[in-house]
Amino acid sequence: MTLRERLQTAMKEAMKAKEVDRLSTLRLINAAIKDREIALRGEGEGAIISDPDILAILGRMVKQRNESARAYEEGGRLELAAKELAEIVVINEFLPRQLGDDEVTAAITAAIAEAAAASIRDMGKVMAVLKGKYTGQMDFAAVGPRIKDMLS
Repeated sequence: MTLRERLQTAMKEAMKAKEVDRLSTLRLINAAIKDREIALRGEGEGAIISDPDILAILGRMVKQRNESARAYEEGGRLELAAKELAEIVVINEFLPRQLGDDEVTAAITAAIAEAAAASIRDMGKVMAVLKGKYTGQMDFAAVGPRIKDMLS
């Protein structure tokens, strides 16, 4: 079952169970996917996006909600922060398990070997290998500095 099919099934189940908050989050996910498809259509590319693209969208959604929750907490709006965190829980159901610290280090080491990276100039090649294999399983913003350290 593709990720898109899983999302559609979850949305139908949420409708039947009258889970309003969950349904709202699933609709937001579908809207983000449709927006991306429309943008691709405008660029002349295929109109249907793949599972890795959907995982990237979900990853961005989690990151946005974490930032929003933090801002709401700092502003004393705890009910809004709780809503953002509840949305993260729903989105995370569709993301693969996040890699642990040791697993990320092993993945970086393997990607460096696969890309035959020798210096910081090869960092883009290493990131491309990692994004191809581990989209949605690691935070690439946090991985970048680790790659730099390993290539220096």
